[in-house]
Amino acid sequence: MNSDQNQSKSHLSRRTTLKAAAGASVLSGIVLPHVHAQGNEEIKISLVGCGGRGTGAVKNALSVSGALGPLKLHAMVDVFEDKLNRSHEVLLKQETIADKIDVAEERKFIGFDGYKSAMDSMKPGDIAILTTPCAFRWPMFEYAVEKGLHVFMEKPVTPDGFSSRKILEINEKAKAKNLKVGVGLMCRHCAARGELHKRIQDGAIGDITMMRSYRAQGPIGSCFTKKNPGDMSDLKYQIRNFHSFLWLSGGAFSDFFIHGIDECCWMKNAWPVKAQAQGGRHYRDEDHIDQNFDSYSVEYTFADGTKFFYDGRNMKGCRQEFAAYAHGTKGAATISAKSHTPAHSRIFSDHNISTNLRGKPENLVWAFPQTPREPNPYDLEWEHLLDAIRNDTPYNEVERGIAASITTSMGRMADHTGQEINYDQMLNSEHIMAPNVKELTLDGDSPLKPDENGFYPIPEPGIKKDREY
Repeated sequence: MNSDQNQSKSHLSRRTTLKAAAGASVLSGIVLPHVHAQGNEEIKISLVGCGGRGTGAVKNALSVSGALGPLKLHAMVDVFEDKLNRSHEVLLKQETIADKIDVAEERKFIGFDGYKSAMDSMKPGDIAILTTPCAFRWPMFEYAVEKGLHVFMEKPVTPDGFSSRKILEINEKAKAKNLKVGVGLMCRHCAARGELHKRIQDGAIGDITMMRSYRAQGPIGSCFTKKNPGDMSDLKYQIRNFHSFLWLSGGAFSDFFIHGIDECCWMKNAWPVKAQAQGGRHYRDEDHIDQNFDSYSVEYTFADGTKFFYDGRNMKGCRQEFAAYAHGTKGAATISAKSHTPAHSRIFSDHNISTNLRGKPENLVWAFPQTPREPNPYDLEWEHLLDAIRNDTPYNEVERGIAASITTSMGRMADHTGQEINYDQMLNSEHIMAPNVKELTLDGDSPLKPDENGFYPIPEPGIKKDREY
């Protein structure tokens, strides 16, 4: 067993990871070093992982930074040069932020160690954006904290228990250094959902008795990968198609379903204690080698016995829905109606939830105003993070991000193994999905190897029960 395993093997409980459910660390009364920017001092950001979400995060950050002091993109990192260059070009074409892009050629880094070079080029108090597949999150977070950088990291934070424990361990050092850390669960920053949460806590729908969430959509190409044609290594091919491989991303379940799971847990003010599930692969031709199911159905159970049902599907030709609902003893609520934003949050006097957003049904008690348009939570999460950095207020979303990631992984593993999985089992699992992730090189082997026919292990509920999925 290596030293990383030894350091992160101590037992953690669900209670341990719930202490920051509201999101921020309590740091009052502690003398902390100065790492926040003053007044109009320029803050630099580095982008580590130049895919669509990373590019979007930079755009959001630079778009809202005007009133919060000068901010510039300083360095970019990816393992694929074409992705980095495409991201750079896209950002330069955004007229409102083009003057905030300052990435010289010598600050474009390619390879697994590029994040170190990018962070080395920055000063304490700058910001590292970590938007690679989550398998690489903990080593990058560790180095950012070592360099005294604030961090924005995308969801999911982790795909397994081992890396969750590592992140929690590193985060103690981040808090000791007074570093601000945001996690890309932007629904928590949504104005509509925030007002709904307040009303639910004030008793608007009574006690929550059941919750349900759906993300039923057409197939997403990156989740249904075909055999490697052989023009790149297995490692590069897997990273290029990371949604298809559990060790990299937690697969389609963790990467796409975490938002619906997180927003429901927020409304409940709790994390489930266990999950049971079912699902499967329905349509695959002989060339598909991904590790995802096409459909997922999870029953989560909270400590008080309340059930939360999550249904996910990636299939063409089927009914689509992207929404979340809460039911209580006095009525029901739409948490989100059709997508991440706008949420169209609503409260009803009974359980006849109207999905028609036009008009005003008789049982509608409250609806978040749509004029002016709901603020974009992707922007709001950056406003809140930058405000905390500028004004040195407590801001650390790591423990909540880990709880959401563990809860999501718990549902995925229950589905893939066909077993009931509880929160503490998931958090304390000794299986490491990405062993030796810090030592990976571009020309090296992947932690996951195909068989002689180019196929990878797929979940087999009831047969493979070893909780490695």
